[in-house]
Amino acid sequence: MAERAADPASHFIREIIEDDLRSGRHARVVTRFPPEPNGYLHIGHAKSICLNFGLARQYGGVCHLRFDDTNPAKEDVEYVDAIMEDVRWLGFDWGDRLFYASDYFEQLYDFAMRLVEAGKAYVDSLSADEIRAYRGTFTEPGRNSPYRDRSVAENRDLFLRMRAGEFPDGAHVLRAKIDMASSNLNMRDPTLYRIRRIAHHRTGDQWCIYPLYDFTHCLSDMLEGITHSICTLEFENHRPLYDWVLDALDTPCHPQQIEFARLNLSYTVMSKRKLLALVQGGHVAGWDDPRMPTISGFRRRGYTPEAIRDFCESVGVAKRDSMVDVAQLEHHIREDLNKRAPRVMAVLRPLKLVIENYPEGQIEELEAVNNPEDPAAGTRRLPFARELYIERDDFMEDPPGKFFRLAPGREVRLRYAYIIKCERVVKDPETGAVLELRCSYDPETRSGSPASSRKVKATLHWVSVAHAVAAEVRLYDRLFKVEAPEACDDWLATIDPAALTVLREARVEPSLATALAGERFQFERQGYFCVDPDTGPGRAVFNRTVTLRDTWARIQAGPAR
Repeated sequence: MAERAADPASHFIREIIEDDLRSGRHARVVTRFPPEPNGYLHIGHAKSICLNFGLARQYGGVCHLRFDDTNPAKEDVEYVDAIMEDVRWLGFDWGDRLFYASDYFEQLYDFAMRLVEAGKAYVDSLSADEIRAYRGTFTEPGRNSPYRDRSVAENRDLFLRMRAGEFPDGAHVLRAKIDMASSNLNMRDPTLYRIRRIAHHRTGDQWCIYPLYDFTHCLSDMLEGITHSICTLEFENHRPLYDWVLDALDTPCHPQQIEFARLNLSYTVMSKRKLLALVQGGHVAGWDDPRMPTISGFRRRGYTPEAIRDFCESVGVAKRDSMVDVAQLEHHIREDLNKRAPRVMAVLRPLKLVIENYPEGQIEELEAVNNPEDPAAGTRRLPFARELYIERDDFMEDPPGKFFRLAPGREVRLRYAYIIKCERVVKDPETGAVLELRCSYDPETRSGSPASSRKVKATLHWVSVAHAVAAEVRLYDRLFKVEAPEACDDWLATIDPAALTVLREARVEPSLATALAGERFQFERQGYFCVDPDTGPGRAVFNRTVTLRDTWARIQAGPAR
C-alpha cells in the first residue's frame, strides 16, 4: 500500500540551511536544478524543481538551471528546450543563471590534468569488461589495474594524446587513484574521462573525450558557487567521491551535497529508461501523452502548475524512500480545478430525447452558473429546445431499485431547465436498441420559477441537439493496473489497455465552440477536462484530466462514524 505523505513542516533541508545562515557559514543560499538533457522531465523532477527553486526563493537566494550535458550519445537540444519550457510552466525563473556543464569542458580538463600531475589520476588501458572484473563486488575488494602505477609523465602524455584524438573509443580512460579495496564501489578508482567520438549538441566536434557525471557535477557546483547541492538518495553513495574530487583539488569553495528521498508515485513508472521504452515501443503516443507522468504529459492532460506545486509541498522532504499514493496528486488537481474551472455541460455518450409537448421551433435561453465556487465567474446562456441529448447511462428501461435517473414513466429534472417525464421509448425494430426517448415536460417547473421547488430524485445534464458541438473526448486513466509496476519483472504486461477510451460521438454545449487548447473545464457530473492541442477548426478534442471522485479526501477524513 502507498504510504501517507511525510509532514511537510518536518523539513531537514530547511533546518540545515537555517543553521548555515545563522552560523555565518553562508551569507546567501545558492541552489541549482541540474537535469541531464537526455529525456523529458517527470513528476519526480517537479519535486526537485520546486524544492531547489523554492528554497532559494524562501531564503532570498538564487537557483541556477544547469544542464549536465556530458553524454552526447543520449542528449539532444529537443530535451533542453522541453526542460526549460517545463521549468517555466511550473512557475520558476532562473533569470540570467542558465549554465551548461559543457561551458566548463576546458576547465574540467585542466582540473583532470592537475589530478594527473599530482599523482591522483592515471590513464588505464583495460577494456570496459576488464575494468568491471577488476572492480570487485560488494563482498570482495577490487584489484589494482596493471596500469595503475604508470608514471606521472606517461599519464600526462597519454591524457594529452587522448584529447588530441590519437586513440579509438574505448582504448583508454582516465581514472581517479583512490582505493580499490574501499567498501564503497564508487571509490574504487572511478572513471573520470572516456574517449567518445560523438558530436556534442553545443560543442560540436571540438572534443573527443568527455568527463563523467560524478567528476563534472561537483566541480560545476564549485565553479558556480553552489552552497547546497540537493539531490536524491540514489546519489548518497556518490557523496564521498563528490567530496574527494573537491578535496583532492583543494578548491576554493566546497558545496555541501544533501540527499533527500525521491518521489515514488503509485501506478506509475519514473525510470527514464522505462519512460523511453514506453515512447519508443509505441505504448503511448509520445512524451506528452496524458497518461505519462512527464510534466509535458500532465500539462496536456490539464493539470495546473499550482496544483503540482501544492502536491510537491504536501508530500514533504524525507530521508527515506516511500511510495506516495497517486490519489493524493489527483486530490490536489481536483482542489485547484474546483476553484478555477468553469462548469459546462457535455454529453459523452448521447441518447436523443424529444419533448413532445414543447413547441416546435421554440428556443429558450436559460441562465447557467459558470462556477459556484467563484461568484465573480458570472453566468452564461444555454439554448434549450425540443430535441436534446442526455447521457445514455442516465436512462434504463428496466432499472434496479436504486436507479433514480430516467426510466419509462419516471420524472427527472433537467439542469437549469424543467422537470420532464419519459412517456415512451423508440427502439430499433431489428436490434431492440434504444434509439430515442419521447418525453413530456411541465412548463411550470422551469428553474427559478415558483413551481421549480417540486422535488424529483435526479437532475440530469443535457445539450440541445441543434446547438451542440460535436467533440472527441479522450478518457484517460492510470496507465498501469498495479500499484508498483516497476517492481514487476514484466512491467510492460501491467499496462492497462483501458487507460484510454476515445469517444468520438460526444456533444458539448455551444459555449465550447471557441475554447482554446489548454483551457480547463468541469463537465458537470463527468469530471474535469482540458482542451487538447489537437483541437482545430471543425474539430473539438477534450482530454479528461481527472474524475470528480476523490478517494484521497476520504482517506484523509478517515472512516465514516
